[in-house]
Amino acid sequence: MQNQSISIAIVDDHTLFRSGLASLLEEFDEIEIAFEAVNGVDLQTKITRHPEIQLVLMDINMPVMDGFAATKWVKTNYPNVHVLALSMLEDEKAIIGMLKAGAGGYMLKESTPSDLLTAIKVIVDKGFFVNELVSGRLLVALKDTDTKPIFSNRELTFLQYCSTELTYKEIADLMNVSPRTVDNYRESLFAKLNIKSRTGLVVYGIKNNLITI
Repeated sequence: MQNQSISIAIVDDHTLFRSGLASLLEEFDEIEIAFEAVNGVDLQTKITRHPEIQLVLMDINMPVMDGFAATKWVKTNYPNVHVLALSMLEDEKAIIGMLKAGAGGYMLKESTPSDLLTAIKVIVDKGFFVNELVSGRLLVALKDTDTKPIFSNRELTFLQYCSTELTYKEIADLMNVSPRTVDNYRESLFAKLNIKSRTGLVVYGIKNNLITI
């Protein structure tokens, strides 16, 4: 994990919860609170002044612009900024809705500060955080419900190698292809699955029984 602190924003319409959470998280050396916002529109205004932001802690139920719309907006306009949903809602619709909007993970507001810190670090490092709330449902959100993607045998072989410690160069050697070809397999899978990281590919592969561990 990087040594410098992670710059985050907290978006929640409950002032007491928001400022309490900010105080708790500021206790950690690894976290720096860049700003707080009361809803998605407030976030849109403030994020422009904070290009250093790496992650947004996003509530779901907020007036003016809720967490679903705000997450979608962040991922469209600031694709490198991660979103971690933080909600009291435990229902499947909310979880899937936030993941589809682009959130990298989902935590309940009753989580401990140290669990939240872990989730923040993992999302910034890996792209998303899988916990007992998200793991079983993650794939419903990641795959297109109407059409199942079709993979070539070479893509499936590449996907299997992704679950190992091998570098892309080593995978290319094992598959007897150039590193450029391996890049093509990776980009093709990213596009088909709307996934942006190797970890994401592996999680997808495991959940859909495309990878044997």
